[in-house]
Amino acid sequence: MATATNQGERDDAADRIWTVPNMISVLRLLGVPLFLWLVLGPRADVWALGVLAAAGLSDWLDGKIARAWNQTSRLGTLLDPMADRLYIFAALLGLVVRDIIPWWLMAILVLRDVLIIGALPVLRYYGYGPLPVNFAGKAATLCLLYAFPLLFLAGYSGAVGYVAQIVGWAFAIWGTALYWWAGLLYSVQGSRLIRRSRALERVQGGDTSPGRERRTDRSVPQQR
Repeated sequence: MATATNQGERDDAADRIWTVPNMISVLRLLGVPLFLWLVLGPRADVWALGVLAAAGLSDWLDGKIARAWNQTSRLGTLLDPMADRLYIFAALLGLVVRDIIPWWLMAILVLRDVLIIGALPVLRYYGYGPLPVNFAGKAATLCLLYAFPLLFLAGYSGAVGYVAQIVGWAFAIWGTALYWWAGLLYSVQGSRLIRRSRALERVQGGDTSPGRERRTDRSVPQQR
């Protein structure tokens, strides 16, 4: 009975919505259109980079609070990567529109996310939620979020712009490579989970038809 009670308490905690980390994540999401407007409207790059820096700080802060206050939730594990991807997309869009980076770099990065998102219904079919963020994915996101501010600064003349261009492109190239490497790791992990589910169904003589109620959420909550 105690075990069932503890499991129920953990499930209730994971389903919480109104937590401090989640509110911070929502505020970070609200900063995305502000960032994009600053980049494309008045082209206030200093303010835009301030918004980006605040987003990075809040990303670290909400994870710290979630672990310290035991406020990790399923919603939080969805909001965090969503905010990161939206900031990456917004920065890419701003850089492409202002002719700072070529359009094909944006296409390469967006294509990876399209493939990952397209795989989610397949995983859901077999009872799995979004896969936990791996180290390569975190490193790729970090590299890209370092690259974009530097590439914005690269548009300015002088030594600062020259150095920012070199370092910014270095981070962009490494970030893009790691982004796709992380995507490959996700595909391998997803394929293994699907093969395991199919093997279990064959052993148990299960029906693989879509109408059968055999799918429960087997996903493991991600670390914020």
